[in-house]
Amino acid sequence: MKTIKIIFVGLVLAFGLFSCTKDFVEINTNPNAILPEEASARYFITNPQYQLYAPSRYPYWRAHLIHVDRYAGHFTFGHHGSWWSDELGYSYSSSYTDASWNWMEGYLGGLDNFMKLTDVGGDFENPLMYATGQIMKGLYYQMFTDIFGEIPYSEAADPDIALPKFDTQIEIYTGIIADLDAAMATIGSSVSTGDGVEDLGNNDLYCGGDLQKWKKLANTLKLRIATRAYGATGDNFAGDAITAALNADLLEAGDDILLTKDAEISQWSAAAYSDVWYRFGGYGSKWSVGQVLINYMLKNDDPRLPEYAKFAEGGDFTFIRPDENDNPDGYANFEKRTRFIAHAINGAIDIQGGDTSAVFTNYVDSVMYDVPVNMYYIGQPTRLNSKIKSYARAEFWSDPAEPVIQFKNEGKPIREELILSAAESYFLQAQAALNGFSGDAQSLYESGITEAMNLWGVDEGDITTYIASGAPLTTASLENIAIQRWMACYTDGFEAWSIVRKSGFPAELAAGVSDVDIFGLGDAGLNGLYPMRLKYGNKAYNTNGDNLQVALGRQGVDEQGIGLWWAK
Repeated sequence: MKTIKIIFVGLVLAFGLFSCTKDFVEINTNPNAILPEEASARYFITNPQYQLYAPSRYPYWRAHLIHVDRYAGHFTFGHHGSWWSDELGYSYSSSYTDASWNWMEGYLGGLDNFMKLTDVGGDFENPLMYATGQIMKGLYYQMFTDIFGEIPYSEAADPDIALPKFDTQIEIYTGIIADLDAAMATIGSSVSTGDGVEDLGNNDLYCGGDLQKWKKLANTLKLRIATRAYGATGDNFAGDAITAALNADLLEAGDDILLTKDAEISQWSAAAYSDVWYRFGGYGSKWSVGQVLINYMLKNDDPRLPEYAKFAEGGDFTFIRPDENDNPDGYANFEKRTRFIAHAINGAIDIQGGDTSAVFTNYVDSVMYDVPVNMYYIGQPTRLNSKIKSYARAEFWSDPAEPVIQFKNEGKPIREELILSAAESYFLQAQAALNGFSGDAQSLYESGITEAMNLWGVDEGDITTYIASGAPLTTASLENIAIQRWMACYTDGFEAWSIVRKSGFPAELAAGVSDVDIFGLGDAGLNGLYPMRLKYGNKAYNTNGDNLQVALGRQGVDEQGIGLWWAK
């Protein structure tokens, strides 16, 4: 193969070389030094791996934070110093939506390159490496279709088709499951993709080259997808897929699939929450932890709370009723809005056994807040509008815990990206048991709780105490499983959002909002409803508009309130 070095160097220049020892750019920085006998497809897996879960700051800001993390109810904007109200993302913005669509659609190139290199006849033909590509393809397309609905799938990677058709979600889901089954059959009992340069090894950021872990990942993803489809119209494939998944190896204790964050790589190659939190400056781009999440954890004495959030900064603040002539709406709704904020603060403090008598003092023309300093976890209500924004001081609400927003280059750990956890595996198995499939729902549910807390470093004794406490969320039910899964997906807004859309829980989020004096209802196509999808990007209209219109004819008008095929 005389051409192999030329091909390899050319592709390296196009896609970059990355590894995962201490940081993605530490090794393989000189492609011209690689000899033909050293060339391998393993150098092409790292880039598509981190680009799916830790892309550059542009999509990380606009897809993750502006949209899915907030739809999930985990994070919220709209405090007094924020550049925006929390209606951002619920009201359509072409630039923010385009960033999300362009990232997802454009991602396929790097993965498809890896798969073509390792496929039969490829320059680095290796069926075991190709199998890992099939599993990554499943992760990608599940995320992509669950954001937008129908998307190009079956024809997307065909070089002879410039304008691929949009496939239905049933077609995409069944296609993913078929690929996962094929990948697991190929892997069989293999433990690695080969020897020497044929071994993915540490270039594999997900499983470290461990093919049996890849196989468990594939089977757990299959269970997730089949569970999401179960109960939807045309779900005739889901029951068999769930049964098959339950009868094979799934992720179990200690099998969490995480992506370690690189502390040095540029934010324009792979971002973290800190690249927005610290680099934008001041309060402007900072966000708070959501009220629904914090209150569930408070009511259940959840020991993960210090790992998720900080105490609210607190302080003394006085607000003056606006002038009736200058701001008639602000004048009329002054008491309503300030009482709403006080209720949110007092509710959280009351759960923690604190004294709320001095927090809120109501006068005719002014209101005083006295929030104890660094004593309480207080979640910010979701979807506050610009009219109440000035009363929602940033100091009233809990920030994310430091590892979640840890700044790079300080020698401190940054919270890993969550790909798929053992906790979710157990929760999915518990849900299957409650739906009439095999398994002990309560035992599996408790294993899910244990693994969810292990994921955040909770002490074993605290886990045991929590499970034995009889707290409302310690008993297996379909509602409780959904809520525990949703909490366990903290920092993975994509999956947490899907859990709410499928299950309808937490009900406080799924119910949406309606009070225009307090909340931002979003566009007319949403009008306070819980968001069900993102609108398609302009690129889809401009370059593949005819096929998109066919999809819209099946799926419905391109609005955020239009439910996906599987959604509740």
